[in-house]
Amino acid sequence: MLSEDLSIGQVVKVSSGRDSGDLFFVIKIVDADYVLIADGKNRKLVKPKLKKVKHLKKYNFVNSEVRRRILSNLELTDAFLRAELAKLN
Repeated sequence: MLSEDLSIGQVVKVSSGRDSGDLFFVIKIVDADYVLIADGKNRKLVKPKLKKVKHLKKYNFVNSEVRRRILSNLELTDAFLRAELAKLN
């Protein structure tokens, strides 16, 4: 799986590592192999997790509001990320 399959604001599930089984938003695509992810709880926006794409399970859901806020540099808070992920659970 390459990062071309992912987009900013997309929901992913970590398949390996300490955060295994948790849902996150893709915050930034670093390159073809790595992305930055955050959930607003354990992985905050000020220090997102650098994760290999091959260790993520991609969901076909992109949160348009999260994507819009990231791309237009509007205010995005950890509380907002937590609330949006809570809607999915």
